[in-house]
Amino acid sequence: MRHSEFHRSHRIGWLRAAVLGANDGIISTASLIIGVAAAGASNDSILMTGVACLVSGSMSMAAGEYVSVSSQSDTEAADLARERLELANDHESELKELTGIYMQRGLSAELAHEVAVQLTAHDALGAHARDELGITDTMNAKPMQAAVASAATFAVGAILPLLVTYFAPESNIANYVGATSLFFLAALGGLAAKAGGANITVGIARVAFWGVIAMAATAGVGKLFGVVTA
Repeated sequence: MRHSEFHRSHRIGWLRAAVLGANDGIISTASLIIGVAAAGASNDSILMTGVACLVSGSMSMAAGEYVSVSSQSDTEAADLARERLELANDHESELKELTGIYMQRGLSAELAHEVAVQLTAHDALGAHARDELGITDTMNAKPMQAAVASAATFAVGAILPLLVTYFAPESNIANYVGATSLFFLAALGGLAAKAGGANITVGIARVAFWGVIAMAATAGVGKLFGVVTA
């Protein structure tokens, strides 16, 4: 009988960026809206602030993800180039190094050497990338994927508190945005945990906790300075 398994590690690249984007979209926009509302700004000014946050935040997330993941990708490429050169110039030392790695993982010296020889014959660079450097197709950096996922989900996350702001009574915007944003964050934490196969309760709690901290801090700043946007 065929043994089938379902793993989620292939989702790590886009899931991390997507959760980060949506989480930041909700928290950043909701916090700004609450902070400006607490300062006594008009409804039009609050909406304008939220829209500006959506646009600038999406672009910032895309640029930040692309640059940071590109740096990771550049590092991986440099390591692979160096490993390729070492394989060409000192094949035996690299074979011994691979053998030592497998021995550390519990194989006998003879079996470790045989595994190293066979994997080197099959794909020497792939074996060293995976077992020496920890670089795999599942985990390697994909800058454009991360940038698009993060920017798109930031925009989706930011739209939620904006819609609440648009429809909420002007006199009670902060409370409406705060309460609904906590619900959105809890839902996001639960969905992200489910997609990643993690504990849903823990996922909800940690996202909601930091959301409360961010929104409370921004509301406090707005109340403290009481700046009204014209």
